Amino acid sequence: MNEKAPWITYRPELKVLDCTIRDGGLINNSHFTDDQVRAVYRASVDAGVDYMEIGYKNAPAQFPRSKYGPWRHCDEEDMRRVVGDHTFEATGLKLAAMADAGGKSDWRHQICAAKDSVLDVIRVACYVHQISEAIEMVEHCHALGYETTLNIMAISTVGEAEIDQALEIGAKSSAGTIVVVDSYGTLYREQIDFLVRKYTAAVEGTGKHIGMHAHNNLQLAFANTVEAIILGANRVDATLMGLGRGAGNCPMEILLGFLRNPKFRLRPVIEAIQHTILPMRQQFDWGPSLPYNLTGQMNLHPKSAMAWRESDTPDDYLGFYDQTMTEV
Repeated sequence: MNEKAPWITYRPELKVLDCTIRDGGLINNSHFTDDQVRAVYRASVDAGVDYMEIGYKNAPAQFPRSKYGPWRHCDEEDMRRVVGDHTFEATGLKLAAMADAGGKSDWRHQICAAKDSVLDVIRVACYVHQISEAIEMVEHCHALGYETTLNIMAISTVGEAEIDQALEIGAKSSAGTIVVVDSYGTLYREQIDFLVRKYTAAVEGTGKHIGMHAHNNLQLAFANTVEAIILGANRVDATLMGLGRGAGNCPMEILLGFLRNPKFRLRPVIEAIQHTILPMRQQFDWGPSLPYNLTGQMNLHPKSAMAWRESDTPDDYLGFYDQTMTEV
């Protein structure tokens, strides 16, 4: 029997990010109430979570205010209405927002200097073909005083040569963290091993961290996050009750229950789930189900499964299977 226990994971440099409001905003067009956002914020602070991603920095021209809630734009007045004059020094929590490459974010004008914002971190998200703009965004935000991350999305659809080139570029950037993003929830442990080791080798000697953002189509989001941690990833994402687009994300309550860091407290998370997240079940559909499982198995974007789950026959799994197999 192996006498080592690599799953015993207490290490101070391991940081947890809550992306409940940002990722969950993909199922309700970011129409969370102030009370809902405030509850997640208070739970993150009280639970000792290191980062909270409060929403997107997406351009109102592309995501009009008539359709999308305030957490799709994260204007300072909206954030301050909920978190007050938030500071990391007072709370131990860093606030983050995500800015998308590809024209979704007016990042040159929409993001103010860090000294004038309650935000501490800008997470830049891109597809691999958008890496050039993403690096420009990283450098812009870094110059404004933010901690930055580079999140290369849908990595399961990218060839190894493209991954290598993107990582070579990212390793030279100012991003403090490069995140493995399983957008389609399709990766297995062996693929997580391969990617985390590849990302780690690419940033060796730079001081950068590797992150993990897992989706739950194959019900492996927690397991894959644990595997990434065992292999040395020090930045991991989770959401309350797995709230997120489609099959959802790694559940925060399970992740904190697994980690051996005494600074994390589980009760505030469970309280927020009970009073804030659980009632959303009456309005929104998320979490593992057969349609999401099938898109995960076939490495497909979950949009077809989301549409099916919003149709008049959400539980006609056989119908979804037949339609999907016809289209593949």
